[in-house]
Amino acid sequence: MNDFKKTVPYNELPPLPPRSNLETTAIHRKTISASRALAKLNGAITNLPNPQLFLDTIHLQEAKASSEIENIITTNDELYQSIIADKKFDNPASKEVISYKNALWYGLKQLESKPFLTTNLCIEIMRRIKQNNSGIRTILGTKLSNAKGDVIYTPPTGENVIREMLGQLEKFIHTEDELDPLIKMALIHYQFEAIHPFSDGNGRTGRILLLLYLKMSGLLDIPAIYLSEYIINNKADYYLRLRGVTEREDWESWIIYMLDMIEITAQKGLNRLQEVTVLMQKMSDEIKAVLPKIYTKELVEMLFKLPYTKRQHFIDADFGTPKTVGNYLIALEEAGFLTSVRVGKEKLYLNYRLMGILEE
Repeated sequence: MNDFKKTVPYNELPPLPPRSNLETTAIHRKTISASRALAKLNGAITNLPNPQLFLDTIHLQEAKASSEIENIITTNDELYQSIIADKKFDNPASKEVISYKNALWYGLKQLESKPFLTTNLCIEIMRRIKQNNSGIRTILGTKLSNAKGDVIYTPPTGENVIREMLGQLEKFIHTEDELDPLIKMALIHYQFEAIHPFSDGNGRTGRILLLLYLKMSGLLDIPAIYLSEYIINNKADYYLRLRGVTEREDWESWIIYMLDMIEITAQKGLNRLQEVTVLMQKMSDEIKAVLPKIYTKELVEMLFKLPYTKRQHFIDADFGTPKTVGNYLIALEEAGFLTSVRVGKEKLYLNYRLMGILEE
């Protein structure tokens, strides 16, 4: 057993891989079902006519859920309106969610040119989440407490110690070994959260790393999945399992939790994707029947890129003059496909049936 003490900085955090048996029957079975669910989702996304179409919406939903774990709460309406509207929103929660989404996009962009998860990339992601220039934690005395104020964990301390641990983690991520990538993902996520390298933003950075790792390891070509929703719904379990590894080296429970997260999230993602594509086809047929003069495939795709849209988006996408585009949107609203709302001086149009699926 390890010599972990809650109130002492965990500078003896063991490097990966752990000594424990990571190939128990329970882990093996769960790995197979989680891999299968993820492969199905991956196949469904890559077979879409336009796989990039729903990415903005999916990544904003992930950002919203991940921020909720940190008690940064916003509604879908506030979030999507603040993305679309010219009016500058003062809602700090929406701003934080959008910063998270931008950090995720930044990470994915970096992977395209350099497929490595590095300490510097983690720092850049955290800076984008927090909108500041902070770096590795240097302040002594960081402790994590529960709701009652009891210390439950004291992360490693000292910048050099933290950097060395991140360096070891980076080496483990990129070492070719026999571990299944999903098991490896669970180990990486635990280790990053245990190192707790930043003063703030560790949880959100760690959850972005999960998505980047899925892409980097070829498990999800387009990371159209929001894992944070599962963690919100099973938050107490998440922290309990993390502590189980730290306090008792109970890797099996932690790995199974993470594999459950992948399997259930992938299944939900597939169902949601199917609901959205069925709705898109249905609306496409309906618009074609009711408004044949304005119907195009591209017009329907614009209505599904994000739940809210506005005239300027259609103008920018070369759908016609401001007057023509305005007439299209009025016709779509009058026919019951969209509803409108005024935000400042602007009129935004909502695909309320798409929003209905996201709100489920």
